[in-house]
Amino acid sequence: MTRDWLILADDLTGAADCAIAFGRRGRTAAVTWGEVADASDHQLPVLAYDAASRGLSAAAAAACHAYLLARLSGERILFKKIDSTLRGQPAAETTAALAHLKSRFGAAFGVFAPAFPATGRTTIDGRIFVNGRPLEEAEVWRRDHTYPSADLVDVLATAGVRGEKIALATVRGGDLKAIFARLASEGDVVAACDAETDHDLHLIAEASLPASPATFFIGSAGFAHALAGLDAGDAAEPLRIPARTSGTLIVVGSLAGASRAAARKLQETGTVMHFPVDPELLLNNNDAGRAALAADVMKRIANGGDALVEIMMDDHPDLSLGPKLAQGLAETLATVAPAIGAFAATGGETAAALLSRFGVNGIRLADEIEPGVSLGLTLGQLSIPIATKAGAFGDEHSLIRISERLRAVRTKGSFA
Repeated sequence: MTRDWLILADDLTGAADCAIAFGRRGRTAAVTWGEVADASDHQLPVLAYDAASRGLSAAAAAACHAYLLARLSGERILFKKIDSTLRGQPAAETTAALAHLKSRFGAAFGVFAPAFPATGRTTIDGRIFVNGRPLEEAEVWRRDHTYPSADLVDVLATAGVRGEKIALATVRGGDLKAIFARLASEGDVVAACDAETDHDLHLIAEASLPASPATFFIGSAGFAHALAGLDAGDAAEPLRIPARTSGTLIVVGSLAGASRAAARKLQETGTVMHFPVDPELLLNNNDAGRAALAADVMKRIANGGDALVEIMMDDHPDLSLGPKLAQGLAETLATVAPAIGAFAATGGETAAALLSRFGVNGIRLADEIEPGVSLGLTLGQLSIPIATKAGAFGDEHSLIRISERLRAVRTKGSFA
């Protein structure tokens, strides 16, 4: 039996890469953001909402999630999307979800499986690993972390959440359904599950769905794919759009090394024109410089060429400037929007700022280019193919594959 889902995410790319897990299996799925009224405004079987809470304090993130859950959850099953490397406030947001479900059912049970094996994220002994190394040794943790350690039970405890580790041997041992049922009957607890493979996530999903009406799910796109695989619908008709002759705008705003390496490889192909952007241009009131950049980008894509716009950063960037840089770039490129044939962005904050400025208020999901890279059609004032990618996902050839797929979609007028 198919179910309706609410995916509540802390950033845009995460919302998209979880929603497309269901979209690829025949469920109509879309991502939205901005003002909400109540669940009656959103009748899609799979609704993903970007709460844009990653940069908030723990208290503010919890309050944001409580507000959204009250208005969007309805009878939907909740998937609380968190960053697979624990950026942001996943513990505080989990607390808000527990409180919401407890108010409805008298108790709540969370199944926490942050692993995303397809992107090198695994969980062993209740700790996250990235490409076989402890998360605490990864670039993303050194650059941006919220918690003292990556131990999942310790992370939950920072927000007063009781966590219980489910070891890999238990996941694979055959008694997982009974263990989840016991924990669900106790209530107000989160099971932090180990997983090394997609099959491990499948076992967790299979055992957890019947656990309790008050059960909710916490994880990244790996877990979303496992749950969606048990909840498939009929094949959906492929999206079709008018073919376009204008080019693709590709924006790299993420600080992650993976995105920077991918930008270099794409530039080397000679298929794009590179527009490096000095942060000072976006932080200062350099109207002439901004107008010149917009005019050059407009000329390139209006003539059918692809443009790669990259915010250039040094080796020790000031992370606090991220929102200002994203907003500055969005303001700079706002006039380019009518000429865009397709759009791609790395980093959820960058994508959200630009899309909102372009008058886009949602994305209808169509396909997945590769793990963590969603393909869809923008909704609102602009209707164009779009690909979104979390900054740290992918390899050095990811932007080449994204560029090629978007070129095919916009020239053929079909996502198939």
